[in-house]
Amino acid sequence: MHDRLVGIGSGPLDLDEVVRQVSGAGAAHGAVVTFIGTVRGENAGRRVLWLEYEAYDELALNAFRSILKEARQHWPTARVAFRHRTGRVGLGEPSVVIAAASPHRAEAFAACRYVIERIKQVAPVWKREFFDGGDSWIEGATARPDDEGAREEAFRRACG
Repeated sequence: MHDRLVGIGSGPLDLDEVVRQVSGAGAAHGAVVTFIGTVRGENAGRRVLWLEYEAYDELALNAFRSILKEARQHWPTARVAFRHRTGRVGLGEPSVVIAAASPHRAEAFAACRYVIERIKQVAPVWKREFFDGGDSWIEGATARPDDEGAREEAFRRACG
């Protein structure tokens, strides 16, 4: 389920598609920055086998659209797109892909970083980790989308 700039679903993620969304024909961007979040093989000293992501798609898309709106307010010349995966995601597979384009690299890097920080803070996407000997739910989004302190923290992290 997706619109032009954001999406969520169980199929494989296509980084090239996301990059095309931000760097379309005639775009005058001097930089395109990408982020690919993949499933790592170890967490908290345990060997991870795979992850499962769950989301209420429409609610997640609404949160994603809000994140894009925030990014546009901070970096009006940047264009950002991203997708998040649901379902079973194996080791090394992408769970989230983000692309940000802007006239200058600093804005593209900052916008990309801001988006992943906000996804982690507010997106209603839940992660279950499967490891040798069991599984556990990983704490996900803990901030409300209108939490100004969380927004400021994401901006601080993005801009270093």
